[in-house]
Amino acid sequence: GWAEPGAKEAFALLARESVEVPGPAERRLGAIAREHGVWLVTGVTERDPERPATLYNTLLYHGPDGTLALKHRKLVPTNHERLVWGPGDGHGLRAIQTPLGRIGGLICWENYMPLARFALYESGIELYVASTADDSDAWQATLVHIARESRAFVISPSHYQRADSYPTDFPLRSLLEGAGTIGRGGSAILGPDGGYLAGPLYDEEGILYAELQPARLDEERQRFDPAGHYHRPDVLSLGVTPLG
Repeated sequence: GWAEPGAKEAFALLARESVEVPGPAERRLGAIAREHGVWLVTGVTERDPERPATLYNTLLYHGPDGTLALKHRKLVPTNHERLVWGPGDGHGLRAIQTPLGRIGGLICWENYMPLARFALYESGIELYVASTADDSDAWQATLVHIARESRAFVISPSHYQRADSYPTDFPLRSLLEGAGTIGRGGSAILGPDGGYLAGPLYDEEGILYAELQPARLDEERQRFDPAGHYHRPDVLSLGVTPLG
């Protein structure tokens, strides 16, 4: 726990190694996206240089030209995460237009926030990134629901991590002894009907590939379009305050 000897040192280490935006590590991610000509969505712990002891759980979206197109900070840290990360804002609570489609996303359990999901639906999301550290079967059910509700392609990267991946001088290393696997993974790609296109991938490192057919978005939204013909803005409405 956070009262353990070494807890403060572990937090200080995390803070020192966190990513400033803009900053050297962030620019390196942009360079990788530019080098490979891809859209790169990366989960990082972000450090705000103006408030360096407050960290954020953040998704960074870099385009194939290397520029940072979108930054989203997790709105509400979950449970014990509040001892590490601060609350985010609504600035990145939207999907952005790309040649591949409109892309956006949420982080881990903020995917259980109905209004946050609907903010993405209203912005026309087509590629929904649901990054997570949740390796449970219930999370897979969540992904199926989000795909069927959004009628978007859902890409969910989840971490696979073993205790022996931590450096030997990690301040809380003693708590990891005998732990084995800490995160089983469960990364997956789903279609807009909730069916799996790749994964889930458990208990190993790997890369998932799937060919996405944009026509399927219209096909699946013929019967249900959550922010279109199956929405009643005259009865229900949502406002997003960016503050970022």
